[in-house]
Amino acid sequence: MYDNPGNATDQEKFLDQSIRVVKAESFEMKRCLDKGKTMDALKHALQMLNEMRTSELSPKFYYRLYMDTMHELQCLEVNLIQEFAQEPSKLSNLYECVQYASAIIPRLYLLVTIGGVFIKCGLGSRKEILKDLVEMCRGVQHPLRGLFLRNYLMQCTRSVLPDFPETEEMLLSHNSTLPKGTPQLKPRDGTVEDTIDFVLINFGEMNKLWVRMQHQGPSKEKEKREKDRLELRILVGTNLVRLAQLEALTEEMYVRDVLPSILEQIVSCRDTISQEYLMECVIQVFADDFHLATLNEFLNACGQLQQEVNIKILLIALVDRLALYTNSSIEGQPAPTKMQLFEIFSEQATNLIKNRPDMPMDDIVALHVSLVSLAVKCYPDRLDYANMTFLGLRQVIEEKGITDIEAFGKVGRELTKLLNIPIDEYKNVLRLSELPEYIKVMNYFDYRGQCNIAAYMVQNMLEQETILRHQEDVDAAFSLISALLKDQEKQPESSHETEEFADEQNLVARLLHLIRADDVDSQFLLLNSARKVLGEGGRHRLRYTLPPIIFELYRLVLQFADMKDEDEKWDVKIRKMFVCAMGTIGALVSTAELAELPMKLYLNVSILVIIQFVDLKIFQGAITADRVLFEDNHTVVYEFVSKALSILEDDVVDSRDRVRCLQLTVGTLLKTTHLPEENWQPLANQTVLAAAKMFKKPDQVRSLVTVASLYWHGETLETNGDKMRNGKKVVDILRKSAKIARECLEPLVQQQLFIQLLSAYIYYYEDKCAEVIETLQWIIYCIFCFQINVDHIEELISRTQDNAVQLDVSAEADNLEKQLGETIHRLQLAKIDVAASQVASPRTEPDLPQPPSENEGL
Repeated sequence: MYDNPGNATDQEKFLDQSIRVVKAESFEMKRCLDKGKTMDALKHALQMLNEMRTSELSPKFYYRLYMDTMHELQCLEVNLIQEFAQEPSKLSNLYECVQYASAIIPRLYLLVTIGGVFIKCGLGSRKEILKDLVEMCRGVQHPLRGLFLRNYLMQCTRSVLPDFPETEEMLLSHNSTLPKGTPQLKPRDGTVEDTIDFVLINFGEMNKLWVRMQHQGPSKEKEKREKDRLELRILVGTNLVRLAQLEALTEEMYVRDVLPSILEQIVSCRDTISQEYLMECVIQVFADDFHLATLNEFLNACGQLQQEVNIKILLIALVDRLALYTNSSIEGQPAPTKMQLFEIFSEQATNLIKNRPDMPMDDIVALHVSLVSLAVKCYPDRLDYANMTFLGLRQVIEEKGITDIEAFGKVGRELTKLLNIPIDEYKNVLRLSELPEYIKVMNYFDYRGQCNIAAYMVQNMLEQETILRHQEDVDAAFSLISALLKDQEKQPESSHETEEFADEQNLVARLLHLIRADDVDSQFLLLNSARKVLGEGGRHRLRYTLPPIIFELYRLVLQFADMKDEDEKWDVKIRKMFVCAMGTIGALVSTAELAELPMKLYLNVSILVIIQFVDLKIFQGAITADRVLFEDNHTVVYEFVSKALSILEDDVVDSRDRVRCLQLTVGTLLKTTHLPEENWQPLANQTVLAAAKMFKKPDQVRSLVTVASLYWHGETLETNGDKMRNGKKVVDILRKSAKIARECLEPLVQQQLFIQLLSAYIYYYEDKCAEVIETLQWIIYCIFCFQINVDHIEELISRTQDNAVQLDVSAEADNLEKQLGETIHRLQLAKIDVAASQVASPRTEPDLPQPPSENEGL
């Protein structure tokens, strides 16, 4: 194709030499033109064009030489038009003289240039000149030089190609719009049909030259020749672009003359690169209605292409373009053959797959991606079209014996696109349940692929707020996302340990809040059925999926609580809802092997502790039951709290978790106000025992201080809204905690506990708990081992400060000293307040008890 390719440096040298010659000769050419020496100017032009004969340059560098030379030829053309516009007759001699040039390349370039000047000056027949020029260019059969010569022919004549039909009316109309002084077109001076012939001839010859490049040179340079050809493909495609730009080109002309000639040239060349590129050009450049009118012809030609041609790309490009066109048609005015479009493409795709048994599976799936896109976008009401496509793909997969498609492989990525299209387009995932083949195709994915598609469905349902109002909706949704709801055969053993698993289960949890029936009874049935399905998900899923069911049950209870007068079986239904909630929480303990989460659900933590929710007024378990006053509600409350205490006793192992759960229990009992005394006391006593059984003594002290509040602020049914105020029990618990604090051997921790105990005593002292005054003697004795009454507080302060000095210097010790100072200040204020109240209401001071002996326990 070119004799001495060399390296890039050599190519640059050859190019520089040629460009220097072009610049020098063009300079002399312009000087001659300025002096009116046209013949001398043409001689310099011939010398300049001799550089286009070079065989030293590769296509890339030859193109640069071509652009510089064409720029100079345009200057020559402009000068000739200006010179001979007034005396066009002189051009005839010029045209004949050029034909005597010895070298064909320079001669043809000049003939094309002067031929364009002829037409623009109104000389001769446009039709004959164009025909003459395109035929003369056959004289150059060198692939590279011939391609650029014919490209120059198209560039020079593009503004003079006839673009109107040969009718008197059109001719008169065209001439009437021309500016004054512009030569008018004459009858039979060429029509759009002549332009079509001209461009098609040029296109055919250029394609032959382009294909010939592949077969010139040694076989070892095949890849290099293919690369060079791809760089030159736009030269051939320009012809098709020019045809598509003809305003007078009608659908009839395209069907009768244009497409058959193009397809004949493409099929007959039997070259893979040419066929693939030119077929894609046809799809891209011509109008959509032209494609619809010739769809069968084009697809038949696709079946005649070389086996190596990637027809999948062509069909996908055509399907996507026509789908967009038909889908954007004006409502009520569908595009022609729209109703047959899917059938045609579906048949062609089936034949293509059948005729090419070696077609890669990812190409087959990609082809079905376009078919599904066409079906759901153009025929949203024809679910059978989409189902037919999934059926065809499933049959191909079965024939090829594929059983497990990797999610992130080539086939898997295409299959993901395929399955996501209906989800995006239908805007309602529940419609997928009407495509029975959809799930069958999805099941060919591996575990990760199925989970990805199911998670995408759930995400779409959340974004579109797809409400599940009926049992059929819940069943359909759960059937589609079954890969997320229960263990699968293809599931890896460690899948539950991944972040993807947690994210997917959180999506399922959010989905459950979309279950919203029209009435309370139906809502309960839907939640109960969902609970049964989710209960089969295994221990790793239950921790995510069951809590939303419990929240929905609690919300349903509060919603149903306002309907007491509307339902005769109100008490029975309320109780049944709580029983369902209790059983669901029990599954978290027995199956999911959880502890703290079920305990929170049994007790009274705000819903935001577990999962973000909307209604902050909703509480869990015991508190919900306590606030809904139904028959034997105290029994339900007792069961919820007792089960929580049972979990605390048997399942909560970590010390910090036990402390936190105990605090939750105390908070729940303080919020519970409608329990009878006989139910409240066992729960409170069990809470005290749980506090005393903490593993670490500091935790025992702090927990007992917390539990003491139950007997001071607690309420029962018998108190009628008043606080319990059982000071004796409070003091007993605080005495027990003081004894345990004294047994702690670490000075810093002991000091912390003493300060906390003093703060607790001061709190109850401030709250008028008379028993605390007596008990201050016991706590002081535990700390300092001597008896003191209330009047000796100053000495207590002094001794406490001395004890603080003995601690090691640290930031925490400093902090304790500051807390001690604040506690002392509070104690002084409390003493003043109590003294003032005694003045206002005189009473006898209680006798302080004697301190215990050394061997006597607290």
